[in-house]
Amino acid sequence: MDVIPAIDLLDGRCVRLYQGDYAQSQVFDDNPVAVARQWVDQGATRLHLVDLDGAKSGQPENWQAIEAIVRAVDVPVQVGGGLRDRDRVADLFSLGVRYAILGTAAVDNPNLVSDLSQAFPGQIIVGIDARDGKVATRGWLETSEVEAIALAQQMKQRGAAAVIYTDIQRDGTLKGPNIEALRAMAEAVSMPVIASGGVGALRDLLRLLPLEAQGVAGVIVGRALYTGDVSLPEAVRAIGNGRWQDVPPSLGGSAFA
Repeated sequence: MDVIPAIDLLDGRCVRLYQGDYAQSQVFDDNPVAVARQWVDQGATRLHLVDLDGAKSGQPENWQAIEAIVRAVDVPVQVGGGLRDRDRVADLFSLGVRYAILGTAAVDNPNLVSDLSQAFPGQIIVGIDARDGKVATRGWLETSEVEAIALAQQMKQRGAAAVIYTDIQRDGTLKGPNIEALRAMAEAVSMPVIASGGVGALRDLLRLLPLEAQGVAGVIVGRALYTGDVSLPEAVRAIGNGRWQDVPPSLGGSAFA
């Protein structure tokens, strides 16, 4: 199971939010490039970037920081936040980003997921952020009536390569992931699920391991890495990196094993 460090960008700085609340942001570093290099040096084989400004505005806002990170590291980078049309996704890939994460667009414009999945096979991931099982959009500022599992099933049919499932009420709390919700999601869809939200200690990662056989292929870790509650080298040794086969789609590979 892959351990994927999260780098959340707000005004060009590396921050973490509490339960997705922009008013409860904590700045961890003014230099996200240095943070990215640190995680790669400690064993990360993939990075998860979120443009928080873009998620709220609907347009990418932290382009310069994203490009600088991609140029600075030699591991695949996946990016979400504000990606709501084909041109922005294509521009992102032109920077060297490997995977694009669509969240709000998956709810508002599911045809876009189909189109992008055909144009960029294996590179489109759907981010499903849920509050009480319902999908939240626009930087988690709005909650729809769409059920998280139903959306995941629809996105699988539209060609998405994977789904990132975030329980908003656990995100940034260090209280542990929502195991039952993750199990239900993994059992409901036949594509890789990446867990996100709530990891606060190494034991939380170990609790996720039994879900690997059901399709939970990775876990995104944020605040716990920045506070030191989780050591990335220890986490990598404990649950292991490398399940995903990172063969470029152009060579006939898939993003996931």
